[in-house]
Amino acid sequence: MWLKAALLGVWVMTAPLAVAETPPSEDARGWLARLGPALNMTTYRGVFVYARGDQVSSMRVAHRYRDGIVEERLVQQDGEGGEIVRKGTRVVCVLPRHGRIQLEQVMPAGPFAETFAHQLVATSEWYQPELLGEDRVAGYSVKVIALQARDGDRYSHRFWLEQQTGLLVKSHVRGEDGRVLESFQFTDLEITDALPDSEFEVQTTGEAVSRTLPSTSEAVVVNRMNGWTLGWQPAGFMPAAAPGSGKGQAVAFSDGLAAFSVFVEPVGALEMPTGVSRIGATTAYMRKLKAGDRTFLVTVVGEIPPETAMRVANSVDIEDAMAFRTKTP
Repeated sequence: MWLKAALLGVWVMTAPLAVAETPPSEDARGWLARLGPALNMTTYRGVFVYARGDQVSSMRVAHRYRDGIVEERLVQQDGEGGEIVRKGTRVVCVLPRHGRIQLEQVMPAGPFAETFAHQLVATSEWYQPELLGEDRVAGYSVKVIALQARDGDRYSHRFWLEQQTGLLVKSHVRGEDGRVLESFQFTDLEITDALPDSEFEVQTTGEAVSRTLPSTSEAVVVNRMNGWTLGWQPAGFMPAAAPGSGKGQAVAFSDGLAAFSVFVEPVGALEMPTGVSRIGATTAYMRKLKAGDRTFLVTVVGEIPPETAMRVANSVDIEDAMAFRTKTP
């Protein structure tokens, strides 16, 4: 994923904490309520870096909200280049020299995913919000909000929100020990009233793949556990729209901020690596599961701790092996 990489960056010094007249958590909740709308309804252009593990990637973005329509263009600044252009629910992706691709493989994660902008941050039950004070990022004054995980099944987060608009300009995903696992930050940013149409036209040469995505109001929560069951999931994570999974089955879960997906598919004699791996905050855990004379591969992927992913995967049980397709139609 383009936006998944590691930050080689300059840390912004945090300003002294201000004394709030109202309880800090109440102030924090007020700022968090602005986060989703600001991501869609603010017009801006800039360059940001997205970091995880030892990888780093930078992208240029132009984002416009006009007449109720969100338009966005993301251009990769590293490697082979490429771009994603979104106009409302229509998305076009161009990756030079890669030919036709599946759009889901390159759709951005984190702050520039369509779903992220519509998430309802569950601050009260699963995260403890706190207003930490003020800071400065990319030339803009910001408020710093911490979301401390209330249990070990999810990561903590920290957001830097521009004071006038509430736009997210920097974020951290942090482990239980406080270490930054994944980060996003604007290095150059201009918040403006208008941007020209030319900034939202595809300019990269290459084969394009396009797709019309359902609007938020049309999104359907799908729970495709046909032939298998999940014996355990971390508290607060509810089924969300299921991702595609080839000849297998999948279901995604979200607590309103973090998300993970469970994939279950028959593998036959194919030898697949198993075990756990983690890059930044993203964990992937794979295990084989026998059901009768068939072998299945269970994969859990998402921004959850490795122990949580392992417990989810180990709770999968195959009830009806015949419910899985043996061939892709």
